[in-house]
Amino acid sequence: MFLREVAPGIEMRQFRVEDAEPTYTLVDRHRAYLREWLPWVDHTHSPDDVRDFIQRAGAQWDANQGPSTVIWMDGAICGSFGCHPIDWTNRNTSIGYWIVPDLQGKGIVTRCTISMLRYLFDELSLHRVEIRCGTGNMRSCAIPERLGFHREGVAREAQWVGDRWVDLFIWSMLSEEWRRHPSSRRGV
Repeated sequence: MFLREVAPGIEMRQFRVEDAEPTYTLVDRHRAYLREWLPWVDHTHSPDDVRDFIQRAGAQWDANQGPSTVIWMDGAICGSFGCHPIDWTNRNTSIGYWIVPDLQGKGIVTRCTISMLRYLFDELSLHRVEIRCGTGNMRSCAIPERLGFHREGVAREAQWVGDRWVDLFIWSMLSEEWRRHPSSRRGV
């Protein structure tokens, strides 16, 4: 079971079936905000949809394809952070995240990203990690920029979100870049 303490009171833990109801409630409460950038929100209509996701996430974890986690803060779910299936042949993956609006700007997702990068690069020995963010999603784009990811370019109209096409910035970090970054060292 994937579990990481990110900071005092904050942890990332692999999704469990019992997370379906509280996760759905959280998504539904913040649906208008989340659907601006996350295409899956419009396909999440009930806790059963979240349970289906949790089942797929568990199968992905069991197949050694990377974790999909809830972000816990002070004992409550406040977001999610996960990997898309790892490409072991090329030792790369992409990561994604969301957090409730009232907790944005507090460094929680940045700290979760650092924790996940330590896992992916240091423990799994991946070579490349990618983040894709809507070009207009400044808060999301600030995270890879802050952590020294390289902005490779724009995937034009790469994602259908709500009722429109969204351009995505493609950000990447290579293992040797991670090793040089101050966040790669414990205690930073």
